[in-house]
Amino acid sequence: MHINPYIVPLPPVEKGTKKAPAPITFGDFFRDALQNVNRQQLEAEASLEGIFTGEAEDLHQVMIATEKARLSLQLTVQFTNKVIEAYKEISRMQI
Repeated sequence: MHINPYIVPLPPVEKGTKKAPAPITFGDFFRDALQNVNRQQLEAEASLEGIFTGEAEDLHQVMIATEKARLSLQLTVQFTNKVIEAYKEISRMQI
């Protein structure tokens, strides 16, 4: 049996229930994570615009949104760097 390392296995589905969706690939997972980071960046930008225009009154919520966006971007960059580092390490292996 050949196991694909790029597919994350899902828990088994009990008989009589709906058919299991297609397995989530690493690419799907990473794309969803990037979309989440992008959404947080856009929310932080919108909250900052609200402060500048006077629409948002709660500065604390704006600061929380911007910090969440900053941290999620940093995490994404670190994760990407680790994936690239792992790829380079694998490519240097002799077969």
